[in-house]
Formats: sequence, C-alpha cells, structure tokens
Amino acid sequence: MTSTLSESSYTARHLSVLEGLEAVRKRPGMYVGTTDSRGLMHCVWEIIDNAVDEALAGVCDHIEIVLHADSSIEVRDNGRGIPVDIEPKTGLTGVEVVFTKLHAGGKFGGGSYTASGGLHGVGASVVNALSARLDVEVDRGGRTHRMTFHRGEPGVFDDRGEPSPDAPFTPFVESSELAVVGRVPKGRTGTRVRYWADRQIFPPTATFSYDELVSRVRQTTFLVPGLRMTVRDERGMPGTPGADGPFEETFVARGGTVDFVDFLAPDTPLTSTWRLAGSGTFTETVPMLDERGHLTSQEVERECEVDVALRWGTGYDTEVRSFVNIIATPKGGTHVAGFEQALVKTLRKQVEANARRLKLGAKETAGERIEKDDVMAGLTAVLTVRLAEPQFEGQTKEVLGTAPVRGIVARVVERELTALLTSTKRDHKAQSALLLDKVVAEMRARLSARKQKEISRRKNALETSALPAKLADCRSDDVDRSELFIVEGDSALGTAKLARQSDFQALLPIRGKILNVQKASVTDMLKNAECAAIIQVIGAGSGRSFDLEAARYGKVIMMTDADVDGAHIRTLLLTLFYRYMRPLVDAGRVFAAVPPLHRIELLGGKKPEYLYTYSEAELQQTLKRLQRSGRRYKDDIQRYKGLGEMDADQLAETTMDPRRRTLRRVTAKDAAAAEAVFELLMGSDVAPRRDFIVAGAGELDRARIDA
Repeated sequence: MTSTLSESSYTARHLSVLEGLEAVRKRPGMYVGTTDSRGLMHCVWEIIDNAVDEALAGVCDHIEIVLHADSSIEVRDNGRGIPVDIEPKTGLTGVEVVFTKLHAGGKFGGGSYTASGGLHGVGASVVNALSARLDVEVDRGGRTHRMTFHRGEPGVFDDRGEPSPDAPFTPFVESSELAVVGRVPKGRTGTRVRYWADRQIFPPTATFSYDELVSRVRQTTFLVPGLRMTVRDERGMPGTPGADGPFEETFVARGGTVDFVDFLAPDTPLTSTWRLAGSGTFTETVPMLDERGHLTSQEVERECEVDVALRWGTGYDTEVRSFVNIIATPKGGTHVAGFEQALVKTLRKQVEANARRLKLGAKETAGERIEKDDVMAGLTAVLTVRLAEPQFEGQTKEVLGTAPVRGIVARVVERELTALLTSTKRDHKAQSALLLDKVVAEMRARLSARKQKEISRRKNALETSALPAKLADCRSDDVDRSELFIVEGDSALGTAKLARQSDFQALLPIRGKILNVQKASVTDMLKNAECAAIIQVIGAGSGRSFDLEAARYGKVIMMTDADVDGAHIRTLLLTLFYRYMRPLVDAGRVFAAVPPLHRIELLGGKKPEYLYTYSEAELQQTLKRLQRSGRRYKDDIQRYKGLGEMDADQLAETTMDPRRRTLRRVTAKDAAAAEAVFELLMGSDVAPRRDFIVAGAGELDRARIDA
C-alpha cells in the first residue's frame, strides 16, 4: 500500500498529525534556513542537540553519530530515552508527540530540562517532516520500542533486507502503534534516531560535511565536560578522511571551557587560562497555560549560570566565542555586552590604581582612557551562560536577547577578574603586571597611530623630515610600482644605491641583526631603532592598527647575504612582518631577494662574459653543460660571501633588475602552522627548540657548511 490515501480512509486523525508538518514541507526555509547543505546540517544539529540536552541534564555521557553509506545519518545516545507512555492531551505516545507535533516536547513544561539547546520544541518534528524516512528506537523499561515515519507520517515500512526510504510504506489509519521489538536490561536506556533526508526538499548536491560535523562535535565536548562523542563515517566519499574505508574519531574534554580556550588560542600565552564562574537570578514575566487552557502572565524566577574561561596572549588578534546553553551565538547578545563591559571597567580601574608603576603621565591619565580594543587585543575567551528558556532575537538564535543576563554576566566577570588581578599570589601578581603593561602599550600604540594618521597618510623624504635619514627613497608615488629594499649593512648600501633604479626602488639599510620580536614585548619592539625605522618607513602602522592601504610600497624586499648570518637576519625580519605587519604578508607583498652564490668567468670571448648560479646543484649542472659544449672557463670560480663583494652592475643584473632578478614571495597559507614554527624557532621556550635541533642533526650534511 502506498502513502496516497483514498478518500474513505482519510480521517480527521491525519489532519491533526499533518497540519503542522505540511507547513514545514511547504516552507522549509522558515525552520532550517535553507535547503542546501547548510539546511541539511541544521537538521543534524537538531537531533544531536536533543541528545546533548540529556547530557546537560546529567543523564547521558556518550553520543554516537554515524554517517551511513546509504546517505542516512544516525544519532545514538544513552540518555533517559524519549517517553513511551501515553500523553493525556493528545492520546498519543510520547515518541509520536515529539516527532509529529510542532511546539511539543520536554522543553516546554519546565520540569524536564532546566537549560536546553534544542529548538523551541520544533526540532525533531521538523527533521521528521523533511525526511523521506525516519526510524526511532527507544530503550526504556527493559524494552526496545520502535516507530517509523514517512515524510512525517507514522506507519510501517515493508523492509526486505536493509532499511530503505524506497520500501513500500503503509500509514497508520485508525491508531498508531509504538511497536516493542526487543528486550534490554532494565537499567539500559537511550534513543537512536536514523533518518534519510527527503530529496524532494534537499537537492542531490546537498551533503553532510564531515569537517563541519567534527568541528561542532569537538566544540560541544568542550562545553559539556566529560561527554564522550564519537563520529563515524561509512560513506567512503572522496576527499573525506573516510575515503578509503570507515573512519571514526572520538572526542572528550575533561577541562571544559579552559581546554576550549587553550585549543582556540592562536598565540603564546601572556597569562594563564583563568576561569571565572558564578551565577545570578532574575525574574521574568512569561505566559503560561492554566488548568482551563487559557494563557495567563506569571512572574517566574530564573537562574543564570555564568562560566567564562579567558587568557591573554602576546599577539593582538581577538578570539571570543559565546554560547547560550550549548547554542553558539556568533553575533553576540546581552551576555557578550555584559562581558565586554566588565572587562573594560575592571582593567580601567586596575590601570588607574597602578598608574605610577605603569609610568602614566598626568596627560595620559586625564586625557585618555583604556578602550575596548586595548583590552581585547590578544584575548582568547569562551563565554557560556546557562538559563531556562532563553529569549533569542530571531529563529536562527545568533543573538541572545534576554536583557537581565547582561548585568549578571558583568557582575560575575568584574568580581572574579578583580580578585585575580589583585591577588597576592606570586604567579597572579606577575601575570597581572604583564597584562596591565600590554593593555597600556596597546593604548599608546593606538594613540600613536591616530596621531600619525592625523599628520599624513603618505609623505616622501622631500616632504617631511620624520622619515629616517638613512632611507634612500624613490621618486615615484605609485604604490603598486614602488619597491622597498631592506639591505643588510651600510657596505651593501653603497653598491645598492648605484645599482638601483631610483625612480621606483627605495633602500633602507639595517645594522646587522634586529630585535627578535617573538620574545620581546610591544614596548621593547617600538623602542628598537631598527624595528621602529622599518615600521615608520612602510608607513602603515603596526599590530591591530596596521592599515594595508596606507603602506607606502607595493613590494618589500629583504636583501641579505647568502650565508648563515644573512638567513638569520631574514628570519628576524620575517618574524617582525608576521607578528606586527601580518596583512602585508597575507597580501603577498613581502619578498626575499635571491642573490647568486657563484660567478663563472667564461674565456675565449672579446669581452668578459659571466654566468651566475644560485645553488651548488645549479653550479655543477652549468659546468657540465659548458664542458659538453666545449666552452672554457676560469677554474677559479668566485663564491660570493656577501652583497658587498659585487659591483653595482653585477648587483643590478642579478638581484635588483626586475627583468633578470629572482624574488622569493613569502606566504603563510596555514597561519596556525606558521605561528607554531615562529614560536618553535624564535620563541622564549628553549627546550622544544633544542629537541628540534637534536632531532634534525642526523640529516645535516657537513659538506654543505660554508666555513
């Protein structure tokens, strides 16, 4: 029998079951946003969030998600199991109510969940309405109960072998049946939901994203400490970790939000990861059904639990994640507003209390105050609040609207953070001092950048004496065409001046090895003459205030000697660019010049002829080619130790002339990997660097050392 009902068998019962779900199928975008892959993933979150709500209630510790090869997805949990008894108002079992009735479920009565992350009572029923088939099994009371649905309608599939949404389906007509299909030990409870997305609603191009699933699962385990979540992919899809066979990953985090912050943090820590926790209560007027079924307004006292983990790092990027129960709120809301308000207020007080130690002059303390950007620089934080029936602005739940939460979060954060910053413990005092130094340095950098912008966006050496005297600037104002060469040493500068094309090539000499900014503070970096000169000449500021559009040159080229010291200077320069002028690197505007290593003088011509090679392998290949062609050359092949050994013509021809030179573009495709490498090679922690050197010592070819 098909799902099409004859007129005689179409009863009022079908109207009551399908009246809401038909609306979902007609306008799915109202409930899941879109009908592409995002909408498909939204359905998964609704089923997963129902299982996580059991974990939030403390009655579930393991959730398993399986991506089956037949395009179905299954979510299993060991929670209490959906109620299987009859719900008195509808006369239906709890399972059928949850999966067929909009705005029905355990989140409305107030007795089942104190805080939940599921939709406003429509999650499971919406997923059911948008599925070609949905199977639910519940372990409860020593029995396994089972019910199946076809596009939201309960009934029975005639499976012959593996379950399939294409199997013949017989809908229930007079009454539904929650079948008992097995027995389990009395203490075992749980729910298993498996569904096939309806391809009448979702196009074939919409697929489940394994990476997105894993990212969300990892996030959830951080927010619910001790919850174990397993993701298994049996699809064998190309380009996924399970392409070659079933692939399974398990996630569990005991440290909660503290572990989450440590996972998210992109930079070296300045402070430890601090946890700020507390709670508060507020009253809320809500409409409630009385015994006669009428809505009446009643005042209810709510409790809001606040859990914040945060740490400051040496960088200036900000990473703040906010959640209500387990729902991410990427656009913030009242909880984030309260958090930011408390941070600024608390750190302003501490800076004012320590003005003497921080050497804040009367003008600074009177005229300028710490602002939000100064406090947020280098901050990584995870903010979670838990409360019953949170009010969101819009169905997508991206912004929390419950107003009293702002004050509660602000009070908790201010109280707990003040206690840490004024603590007499040695570690806390040291970290507080570092944090206040950083905040004040950010304020000074912001004020300095603002003054610099007020003076000018771009000026050349003829217009202002503010640029370093040793800068040999170019004449062109065309940023895209202009180039800045950072030259190692004054000796190379003289040759480079003769070799450059002064119309568009500028030169800035630096004295040897600049400061290692990975170890130094922002203040020390700005005090360093070489670092300050480079930032000043590029003219776009540094750190958070860096403005790529204000950069005075289209290309910044590091021109260092082809030896170990030159490589070290280049690494120190790269550290400066990556830490404080990162957009310049991301835009592909930082280059390393590639000077030649060898010069071969050819014999037999009327005028001297020279060939240049850039590596030992290229030299050997060139010599073999010359021998094969019968060309003679001087046996005394020159090996360049530095740029100063070349005359102007040679330097122009090999390193500076755009028509002949070779430049190596510096990129950082994987920012996290680049940050890890800089911290390993240039950071203040010696032990990992020593281990790295020892591990690589066996691969060193002594013959390659140019001594």
